[in-house]
Amino acid sequence: MYTLVYSINNEPNPETIYINLTNACTNSCVFCLREQKDDVCGAEMWHDDNYTLEDVIEQFKSYKPTPKNVVFCGYGEPFLKKDMMKKFAQYLKENNPEIKIRVNTNGHANAIYKTNVAEEFKGLLDEASVSLNSDNSEQYDEICQPKIENAYEAVKDFLKCCHEAGIKTYASIVTGFDEREINVENCKKIAKELGAEFRNREFITNGY
Repeated sequence: MYTLVYSINNEPNPETIYINLTNACTNSCVFCLREQKDDVCGAEMWHDDNYTLEDVIEQFKSYKPTPKNVVFCGYGEPFLKKDMMKKFAQYLKENNPEIKIRVNTNGHANAIYKTNVAEEFKGLLDEASVSLNSDNSEQYDEICQPKIENAYEAVKDFLKCCHEAGIKTYASIVTGFDEREINVENCKKIAKELGAEFRNREFITNGY
């Protein structure tokens, strides 16, 4: 069976588990772990999306005791499986309302679906960590190599929409993956302007 649900650092009773819904992505970020290795802590990440919601629920239930946090994050962009993601989030809210639900996303969802996806997830997502990655579109395109047009503006729009939907929102960047200079202070300002908190994720070779 594909790895749809996993933990990091091989914890026996993890407080946080991750949901690997898809390997498809609208970015090809130069720092992405999937370009370096095929697994996370021994869990094979690659699959062909040939699974059901019941498969996700079955793997989730294998974690005892029930984890405190669930994060949509794997070797792809979670919102590319938007309907599956929404159904699983609804399942969690109905059956385990105490669990905090987060998504780690590239922020392209609104642009992909041509609608306010953040509003669709109001009340389902507690937190959204959105990859801002730069303070300007030119550098963003160099780092993230997006497959959609005007991707940087799409990311900023999604950050704003998440905040307006009442989702606790973080704008993240990754630094230290090469000699590239990223204007951290400008990124902080942009995050604040969009209603998001800021995270600088220092690059880790293994990703965890």
